[in-house]
Amino acid sequence: MELTVGELASRAGVTVRTVRFYAGRGLLPPPRLRGRTGLYGADHLARLELVRELQSLGLTLAAIEKHLQKIPLDAPAEDLALQRALLSPWAPERPELLDRHELDRRAGRHLDDEVLKRLEALGVVEPVPDGPSATRVRVVSPALLGISAELAALPMPLDTVIASHEAVDRHTTALADELQRVFQDTVVRPYREGGRAPEERERLMEMAGKLKPLMIQSLVTSFQRAVDKAIRRSVPD
Repeated sequence: MELTVGELASRAGVTVRTVRFYAGRGLLPPPRLRGRTGLYGADHLARLELVRELQSLGLTLAAIEKHLQKIPLDAPAEDLALQRALLSPWAPERPELLDRHELDRRAGRHLDDEVLKRLEALGVVEPVPDGPSATRVRVVSPALLGISAELAALPMPLDTVIASHEAVDRHTTALADELQRVFQDTVVRPYREGGRAPEERERLMEMAGKLKPLMIQSLVTSFQRAVDKAIRRSVPD
């Protein structure tokens, strides 16, 4: 693949100015020169696609630069595609801007101002700064809206609701970090050290797509068992 800077930008869905900006920040390796024309290949395209994937995860440019520093500039397109495959199944949902009617419909119940304040305290929704908060809200986590609305409507002190939410977030974040380290150390690193066989790369990409739902199901089941054990320990004989 030999692309001019304009062709590369078109294939990646960005502007030429963006390509040159990324190159200036060291996110892209230099082009191959033919006379005075710079030519870009599949590795440049794959790296641009990886940058866009990292942006979709909400990473800042500084964080993206730090991540890409771990990937050699001469990494082949296949390695960069594997990086995307390992990231894509874990990409978070995107925030949504909803009016109050659609918000109630998505939550499955009417959310009065008090419940909405509780959802804001939990970080599930945010007021829209450039519009009347009474008509529109920004839903940070659409997938959590329904269950969080049920939780916020319970007649519990707000401090209890927030403390519970923070405990879940703290421990699931630590668990996710540990599982990521285990996967990198026991799966990805042996693949790289073993010579990056094409059949192993295909196996890894297929595994990445199946891993997330299995891990979520395992986590939910394990947490249910842990809650049952905690309740039994707390009840006197």
